[in-house]
Amino acid sequence: MTVRRFETDELDPYARGVALGRFGADEIAANVAGYSELFEVVGVQPGDLPRLGREAAEQIAAWAPDLATELRGQADGAGLELWQLGMLNARTEILATVGAIGEGECSTSVVLPEAGPPRTVQTWDWHDVSNDDTLVVRYLARPGHEVRYFTEFGILGKIGVNSAGLGVHFNILNHANDGDGIGVPVHAVARQLLEQATSLDEAIEIARSASVTASTVLTIVAYRDGRSDAACVELSSGGTAVVRPTGDGVLLHTNHFLDDALAGGEMVPDTSSTYPRLEHLRDRLGALTSMDAVERAGVGMLVHEADGAPVCCHPDPALSFEHRWQTLLTISLDVEGGHLQFHEGGPCTVTRDSWQVF
Repeated sequence: MTVRRFETDELDPYARGVALGRFGADEIAANVAGYSELFEVVGVQPGDLPRLGREAAEQIAAWAPDLATELRGQADGAGLELWQLGMLNARTEILATVGAIGEGECSTSVVLPEAGPPRTVQTWDWHDVSNDDTLVVRYLARPGHEVRYFTEFGILGKIGVNSAGLGVHFNILNHANDGDGIGVPVHAVARQLLEQATSLDEAIEIARSASVTASTVLTIVAYRDGRSDAACVELSSGGTAVVRPTGDGVLLHTNHFLDDALAGGEMVPDTSSTYPRLEHLRDRLGALTSMDAVERAGVGMLVHEADGAPVCCHPDPALSFEHRWQTLLTISLDVEGGHLQFHEGGPCTVTRDSWQVF
């Protein structure tokens, strides 16, 4: 996988979207084709996709008008229909309509030191046949408020930081109440936090305000006036919960609910890798506490299935493509400096030379 870079100081959302759509026209079209194939394989009727994509675009427009304007610009810039971009942004919600639950997915670690900024790291797992190109973007949401984020082409957001000292990690969850139509796409929620919030409390309130039909957890980190803070906001059709760090400043999350009430609607099976992945992260806290992001990534997250949990995930070639998962990115948030730090691949291939800053 190659992470491409796009930077702009364009303040107008539509103009920014047009430029981004032109920049990634081929990649956006490839994602439209790839996700259409994935949806069909898991049981979504192809004829339903235009309606679902339009519903997603309408939900974004009602909840975050500027993001909807940018999305319309991306569609125009890429020469595609708006519903196709809506479909991409609602990929989690569309999968939820047919109850498609993946075995793979992401692992996130946050440690809050007694002094200094949060120490974070996450693996991003997805299907190994996904588009070879992904994207990091730097833009100005408004004068003095810069945002940097990682995402897939055509999708508004995923993992990122802003210049107010705020950052967001992203993990998918599954709840029994998910899948009833298309709510506000969770990828748009992640982006809106970076676009609008300047504090942890503001970010939590923005996340709570979204009416969602698919579950995710946004692990939000903040650093201001020398003080670190963090919270996981678990979003689902069954409700919203905020999970705080433990007394020693540790906040870990994989792909199951940690809130007791929401866990009652948990859909992942007891045999899922999400549970041992969380335990193995707890066992690696020594490395995950390190000030060195490369050590957090290349040592703290270096747990394979042979070790008991696929934190660093490799695809099984014997499985069909919708069941194959791979760690495509390892990423840390520098909320003090307002940068992303990442490696194109899993923890087992992290080196000093491969570690990039954006």
